[in-house]
Amino acid sequence: MKKMTEKNLGDAFAGESQAHMRYQIFADVAEKAGYKNVARLFRAISYAEQVHATNHYRALGLIKDTENNLQVAIDGETYEVEEMYPVFNEVAKFQGEKSAEQSTHYALEAEKIHAELYKKAKESVKGKKDIDIGDIYICTVCGYTAVGKAPEKCPVCGAPASAFKKF
Repeated sequence: MKKMTEKNLGDAFAGESQAHMRYQIFADVAEKAGYKNVARLFRAISYAEQVHATNHYRALGLIKDTENNLQVAIDGETYEVEEMYPVFNEVAKFQGEKSAEQSTHYALEAEKIHAELYKKAKESVKGKKDIDIGDIYICTVCGYTAVGKAPEKCPVCGAPASAFKKF
């Protein structure tokens, strides 16, 4: 693929990915405010943005088999844990930005778990088996991830078990 096209598709993937997430967030806000149909509209268009992002990612040749996709996930989570979030968190502390400090701390703690879960999944896939994982619970406040059952209290942010979403 020619460099300009590759860069354009990468930029388009990033933009569509951000729009997808932004519209999901906006849908949650609209729903909480009682605007059910506005929320539905945001979610529908969010899905369209996901389709666009997927098409761009596919055109870039970046969708591989599950084992390779897991390695990409491991590499991304490891980068966030070892480099990105520690630096972002220190900058937020240095600048006295409490909400950014909290946000980056929450993400860092969750990403550590995500990397380990992806590593376990990759080992299972290498053995030609699906991962035996059970229920997955995500804290809706900080993103902490628990497997099996939700903790009584989130170890990262202190949210109660009722704040966890089951997957």
